[in-house]
Amino acid sequence: MTVDRPMFSVLGPLEVRLPGTAPRLGGPKPRMLLATLLLHANHTVGGDELAEVLWPDQRPRSAAANLRTYASALRAELGPSPARIRALGSGYVIELAPRELDLLLFEERVAAARERRARGRPDEAADLLARALALWQGVPLSDLPGSPLWDRRLGRLAQARLRAAEDLVELIMAAGEYGEAAGELRALLADHPFREDLWGRLMLALHWSGRQGEALRAFGTIREHLVSELGVGPGPELRRAHAAVLAGEPPPRPPAPRGLPVKPPVPVAPTTASGFPAGRTHPAHPVVPRQLPPDLVDFTGRAAEVAALTRALAPGGVAVVTGPPGVGKTALAVRCAHAVREAHPHGQLFLSLGGTDPRDGAAGSPAEPGELLAEALRALGAVEPLPPTVHERAALYRTLLAVRPMLVVLDDAAGTAQVRPLLPGGGSAVVVTGRRRITELPGAARIDLDALPQAEALELLRAIVGAERLEREPEEAAAIVRACGRLPLAIRVAGARLAARPGWSPAVLRRRLDDETVRLAELRAGDLEVRESFDRSYRLLPDDAARTFRALGLLGTRPLPGWVVDAVLDRHRSDAVTDVLVDANLLRPVGTDPLGQPRYRLPDLLRVDARDKAGELDIPALARVVAGWTAAAEHATARLPTTVFRLTSPAARRWRLPDDALRRVGAHPVSWFGAEHETLVEAVRLAAEAGLAGAAWGLAAALVPYFDLRCHLGAWEETHRVALEAARAAGDRAGEAAMLRGLGQVALYRDRYAQAAGMFRRSRVLFRTLGDVRGEAVSVCGLGAVGQFRGDHVAAFRHFRRALGMFVSLDDRSGEAYARQALGRSRLSAGDVNGAADWLAGALRMARELGDAHREGCVSLQIGRLHDLAGETGRAMRAQGRALTIFEGFGDRHCAAYAMQGLGGLQAARGDWRNGSARLESSLAIFRQLGDRSGEAATRRLLGELHRSSGRRALARGYLHAVTSRRVVEDAAISRD
Repeated sequence: MTVDRPMFSVLGPLEVRLPGTAPRLGGPKPRMLLATLLLHANHTVGGDELAEVLWPDQRPRSAAANLRTYASALRAELGPSPARIRALGSGYVIELAPRELDLLLFEERVAAARERRARGRPDEAADLLARALALWQGVPLSDLPGSPLWDRRLGRLAQARLRAAEDLVELIMAAGEYGEAAGELRALLADHPFREDLWGRLMLALHWSGRQGEALRAFGTIREHLVSELGVGPGPELRRAHAAVLAGEPPPRPPAPRGLPVKPPVPVAPTTASGFPAGRTHPAHPVVPRQLPPDLVDFTGRAAEVAALTRALAPGGVAVVTGPPGVGKTALAVRCAHAVREAHPHGQLFLSLGGTDPRDGAAGSPAEPGELLAEALRALGAVEPLPPTVHERAALYRTLLAVRPMLVVLDDAAGTAQVRPLLPGGGSAVVVTGRRRITELPGAARIDLDALPQAEALELLRAIVGAERLEREPEEAAAIVRACGRLPLAIRVAGARLAARPGWSPAVLRRRLDDETVRLAELRAGDLEVRESFDRSYRLLPDDAARTFRALGLLGTRPLPGWVVDAVLDRHRSDAVTDVLVDANLLRPVGTDPLGQPRYRLPDLLRVDARDKAGELDIPALARVVAGWTAAAEHATARLPTTVFRLTSPAARRWRLPDDALRRVGAHPVSWFGAEHETLVEAVRLAAEAGLAGAAWGLAAALVPYFDLRCHLGAWEETHRVALEAARAAGDRAGEAAMLRGLGQVALYRDRYAQAAGMFRRSRVLFRTLGDVRGEAVSVCGLGAVGQFRGDHVAAFRHFRRALGMFVSLDDRSGEAYARQALGRSRLSAGDVNGAADWLAGALRMARELGDAHREGCVSLQIGRLHDLAGETGRAMRAQGRALTIFEGFGDRHCAAYAMQGLGGLQAARGDWRNGSARLESSLAIFRQLGDRSGEAATRRLLGELHRSSGRRALARGYLHAVTSRRVVEDAAISRD
């Protein structure tokens, strides 16, 4: 037979044949580039993929430029040939007609052969198949190093070659040319020595060509190979062929109808090697199941997961895909199964395991392994009655798949126990999907799906609704996918609703989804319903886990530490309940906090579902959680460097955390607050909304020392306003007084002096009415601070003296030390150096007796000012330096900024302008970041004066102008107060 050779060949060594010339393709990289383009002829190959082929270990920075050079050189060598290498976008394509590339010509001839066969012209089909197979000259691209990125294409080609050869053998045998068929089959078996179906056909071909002895020897050969190499006996097809040879069965007559060749019928052997009665369980002829559901044409994103799963589904591979309901586990498995199905020519099984399907009652009942094995065996052609036990069915299932490996999809698994009997072993590939985490399958690749990234979620919505419709309202489209929690099922439902309502704009659906109370009701279209998908997982939860799931839905959007589950259930060591929710993919671990505590959160839509299922608030559970936060916050607050403004609620409930958690909180209080303060703010709001006024203001008050230390004025004000409203609504006067006191301090820090004074006065009256002397003393201190900042030194001194008396009467030495420092500060502001020295000396002595280093730093700050006024610059600098060291040791940036301000001013006064200016700039940056307008203004004034005295008049004007402008604004604000 004449073999026509195309211009390009890849079905063997890479060859290029041009009329009258022998092109020089250069070194390995240009040849690898050409080979990659030829493997994907007439399709663009991306630049990144080409770079990965040429430089698999380390891509050079000049990769793109090198690709352009190689492509240009190839174009020059190909000259005027019909082939064209073009740059398209970020990739390249080679354009060829089928007759110009052996790969394309092979595929064209195979397709034509199948068309001829279907039209009843087997002779023409056989000729086309023979000519197609003659194009193969060995292993494709055997002269090149190869690339993992070629493997899928080359694997499909190998499977196509094998199928074409098998089709040719069928046509030859159907024509009665058994001797020729035997030769073709021996050639195939050289590459596929364990294909029992090929051995069976060889035996029959030899037998029908009069070579019965060779047929029996062939059976002995393959039987020996199977036993020695694989540890299994011949399968049913081989045994039937053996029986046909022994019985001397003649070839089928008449020959198969034209165009519809069939394999010769083979009688069933009297018994089977596995001991089952003849004809009971083994297929009469091989059945090739093609059970994959249709692929989703609008499947979007998941590039990394698709790549990982398709790699894992090589013959013999096992992969497990898990994730929360509606995340697209089955869609991913089906997409990847379709992508690799040509690597599994014996068939694809798809079994629905019903892990969350509502069977036999509302609680659900997953399918039994025995039932599933029966379904699989029937799909494989086994004849009833089937073996009675699960063990026997599993053994037969593995036997059938050992000789004909397939791709098996086990969808919606309930757990490992259900899956294990369905694992075929051998060369079959298996992908398991399930909502529960399945980690006990040895060697399985695990892929855990989460919500789609925002960009991919939008892409999916565009694919369903249409890009043009969404591009008119991009912000609304983005809000829709966020409301859907970026969950593929929810996005499909939302997209279906929009697609079915062309009169709706995306804004209409967005508004309907904004309301969380009806969001899940809106996410329903036809037989797609998000809530029903969630319900299938919820119905399987034990009672404690279901109660916890509902309660967590009420606790806001922030990640939560594990002890919250203990508080919900009012017991310690509830890890088992947490594990149930995590393993069911209803609760997501989101790492650990700085103290090493694991944290969890409900995915967005599951949180909405949990809250809906909770119905009325689980007030006792919520109260225990807030009580746990309050106990932890007070435990941490007691270990902060300063607690002078702390007010507590005797009536607020405390729920004790586990000892280990409390030890972590106490050892690292600032880190704990840093990790939790946003969650604590939300807890105050939740308590207030639930009518737990005492819990709300008790927790808000416990947060004050941390907010003061870190200058979190926004969170301070937010929590206190929410708790103040709750306290007033409940008639809780203690809570009202405490929250007014805290809000007054925030107003003071923000230079809203009239507002601060009003709040301090109201809180003082309330505390006095309640007989709370310490609360009144703290409020009076606030009035003293207002007087000092307004320049009313007499009023300031009077208030601080009154507060000192109250603290002394309570034997509150910490409060007394604060009041003495405040009195010294007020005397200092009034210019009374001697009076200030006495008060500050007493405050310093008490701070050291108490071991209150932070108070010592505050007093040292004022002593530095005192020495400065006395002209003792060296002593002033040492005192300010001591204060700065203390504050930086505590991480108190706010107080440290004041120490930097004082130290920088002193350095500048001594002529050390560079270091002084640097310290002042550092303090200015901190004041601006923390929103301390008074500190910022004072530092700007110092910098302006410093630059003016050093002759930098332009710089000086800039700083001083900013101070003047700020003062005008502040005066206007004060007048409004």
